[in-house]
Amino acid sequence: MGKSRLFQYAVDHSLEMMFLFSEDGKIIYGNQTAMDLLEYGDELYDCRVEDLFPGIFERQDDGLKFDFQLGVTVSNVMAYRRNRTCFATDVRIMKYVEENSYICMAVDSSRQNFLAKRADQADQEVEEAQKVKTQFVANVTHELRTPVNGILGNTKELLEREQDPDKMKILRLMERGCADMHAIINNILDFSKLEAGKFTLESREFNFRSMIDYVRANHINKITEKGLELFVTVSPEVPETVIGDELRIVQILNNLLSNACKFTSVGKIVVEAIKTAQIGNRIELFFLVIDSGIGIDKAGQDKLFKSFSQVEASTTRKYGGTGLGLNICKQLVELMDGDIHVESEKGKGTTFTFHIWVEVANGEENTNISTIDVEAEMQRLSGLAQMGEKEQIYCYGTAENTEEINKKMSKLILCVDMENWEKAEMFADTLKQLTEEAPAEIKSGAFRLKMAVQRGDYEKTTAAYEKLQTLLEQSEEGANE
Repeated sequence: MGKSRLFQYAVDHSLEMMFLFSEDGKIIYGNQTAMDLLEYGDELYDCRVEDLFPGIFERQDDGLKFDFQLGVTVSNVMAYRRNRTCFATDVRIMKYVEENSYICMAVDSSRQNFLAKRADQADQEVEEAQKVKTQFVANVTHELRTPVNGILGNTKELLEREQDPDKMKILRLMERGCADMHAIINNILDFSKLEAGKFTLESREFNFRSMIDYVRANHINKITEKGLELFVTVSPEVPETVIGDELRIVQILNNLLSNACKFTSVGKIVVEAIKTAQIGNRIELFFLVIDSGIGIDKAGQDKLFKSFSQVEASTTRKYGGTGLGLNICKQLVELMDGDIHVESEKGKGTTFTFHIWVEVANGEENTNISTIDVEAEMQRLSGLAQMGEKEQIYCYGTAENTEEINKKMSKLILCVDMENWEKAEMFADTLKQLTEEAPAEIKSGAFRLKMAVQRGDYEKTTAAYEKLQTLLEQSEEGANE
């Protein structure tokens, strides 16, 4: 095939319709694509360009008239077929000086326009569905709050009047259930607002260290009740007063500390806030929340910040939760121009870090990058949280293990005497973990104690406790001989 024939073949089978027409509008040439799409065949040469594109061409006595700029593509021009049906095209006209004529190239854009309209329609439907969902969630959460608040109010009133221990135990469970319901409702509402893009931060001036003290006070009792230690430190470089959304910063820290307490049986929890940078009147604050808990493997870490996701199904059954907390934290941190990360290893604790940007309240503007080595600080704090004792605590017979067992035994029997079976079960579970490497009779004794506590049987629990206490003392005496 010669070059001229190859060129002609390429032109005829082009995706574009191509025409050559004279100054008075008569079609001189049309490629095969034009003949097929317009359904004229060879009769195309009997046509005029204004018959094909009446919207942009007009025939007058003095010749062809058109009102557009040559060489510029004109969109949505209707091209008419032989049967006078039409379809949308994108058209470009150029002057062909040598032949004293014009070249017209047109692309069928009807399918593209159809898909664009469908995409716009789909976007509108999604937006409308999102509005409906957001409104539904808002209505449902509001309706749920009313009965929950009613139950909680009546429960608190009964707690003030009731003296019977069994009834008070039931009332406290009801009170805790209402508090859990409130937390779930708030999480769902926050998540819905964030997903709909209607969540806004409310920045105001607040005392940073007072905020940290408030967060600490919220968690110190529950953490110490589990026999854990809590260390909270604020770097001296952090200003006393900053401008930001205090409520949402507290929400992030509360969530991370609640998780740290929930998943940690022995050891420590560490929280630190550091100023890492300042640009103008904005400062970057870097937070670390470190625990010596159960840890998370690599596969589990990938799920952490996804909505409605738990590391494992067993985690939900044992520890509870909706799987929304960390996803909400992530979105809140990103709204504050920051990011959140996790570093963890199964059985060796977890470190959450996040940074946010706030404003300094005094308006001092300077640019300064903190000299604090964040990586070194993380290593120091991680060492403080674990101190190498995590492995030692779970290794039966070590001084750390013996000390921790004695602490948990004391706390467990105190809870049993006070008939606080929920906390007693928590300490019994920890004892079972601490005696995993113990001789069979001690390991079995710890298991029997846990089962008795779970049943809430005082006599069997005290008997199992005394039996395990005796076995532990005999084991300690044997080790000292």
